Amino acid sequence: MAKRHHEKHSIEKINWLRASVLGANDGIVSTSCLVLGVASAHATHASILLTGVAGLVAGAMSMATGEYVSVHSQVDIEQAALAEEQAELDQDYHGEQRELTAIYMRRGLDFELAGEVAVKLMEHDALAAHARDELGINHLNMARPLQAAVVSAGSFSCGAILPLAVVVISPEAHLLWLVSVAALVFLAMLGALAARMGSAKMLPGAIRVTFWSALAMAVTAGVGALFGTLV
Repeated sequence: MAKRHHEKHSIEKINWLRASVLGANDGIVSTSCLVLGVASAHATHASILLTGVAGLVAGAMSMATGEYVSVHSQVDIEQAALAEEQAELDQDYHGEQRELTAIYMRRGLDFELAGEVAVKLMEHDALAAHARDELGINHLNMARPLQAAVVSAGSFSCGAILPLAVVVISPEAHLLWLVSVAALVFLAMLGALAARMGSAKMLPGAIRVTFWSALAMAVTAGVGALFGTLV
């Protein structure tokens, strides 16, 4: 018996990869910016650490809540579209079959073959066929709110812990530079890893993340320093 061939593509990872990369990146950038802003305002080491911890907790909860609400809204839209499609199938099954046939013809099949494919797929699972080929909903891109929320909160926390660890071990006199450099190194590694997992080029991914994160940290540190001199 021939061995069954299974193909795995990077597109299958897109849902959890997007949430985890966004969460970790935001955790590092947000926490680093908070720490740098407060440190630039000449706060004590204890105040800087407390600010970072508070940012970690608040950020993780915010990421989880925002992601859950956002993805759940997508679920609601998908469910409404599927319900509407099922109603159309109940009312005019053959009309929906012709619609599916037309879709396959636009993709390059001739009329006879497109009709046969539409008939067979609808006999197997009419709603699934229309969901996939008419609505663009399939198992690869189905929204999963709880999974997205957990991944976002967890990855944000993992990212935020990194600059916090640097704050803990850094002497106060060198905290600004150590946190800045460490955060940018972490972010470059994250950008490269994300690109690698998505089968893209690693260097552009690392440069893109590092540049915009460095800009965000510089602006935050500048604002902190400005307010530190005014207060």
